Amino acid sequence: MTMALGECSDGELAALALAGRQAAFGELLERYRSPVFRLVRGNTGDDDAALDVTQETFIAAFAALKSYDGTRPFKTWVSRIALNKCRDWARRRAVRRFFSFALPIEAAENISDDSIPADRQLADRAELARVREAIAKLPATLREPLILRTVEGLNQAETAGILGISEKAVETRVYRARKALEASRSLNF
Repeated sequence: MTMALGECSDGELAALALAGRQAAFGELLERYRSPVFRLVRGNTGDDDAALDVTQETFIAAFAALKSYDGTRPFKTWVSRIALNKCRDWARRRAVRRFFSFALPIEAAENISDDSIPADRQLADRAELARVREAIAKLPATLREPLILRTVEGLNQAETAGILGISEKAVETRVYRARKALEASRSLNF
């Protein structure tokens, strides 16, 4: 009997992966690559770093797959790993900044959309970069719940589960993060 991997639960895929079925690893990666990337990009504020950290997240997750409880959501488990990898990345980045005193060079985006005027694209990109930078500058205690709730669309209970805090703490931190972003916006104009 052959089981279609797309129909398997996360717990079944993890068990198949642990049993040596490589396609099960691929299915887990396919299911959760995009949400993990968005979560990481929101925390790092940098697409290139987000790719690297996302890759590190899945390497760590697959290496620790034996510790995954198949009765719980895989997304919650891998998101927690991703947040830890983001924290590691932030610490490494802080050390590099300390020793180099140089700011990282932002990658230029050369993608054009003919339906939108170039000046509007430039303004939109600048605004998006400013927002990403402002979010990345938030303390982790505010940034993480904001990204999980607004970018990832998780509810308060899911966010609280990933972060290991109460639902009320999630609500409070998201409120404070939004206020901090509003304050930073008013300072820039």
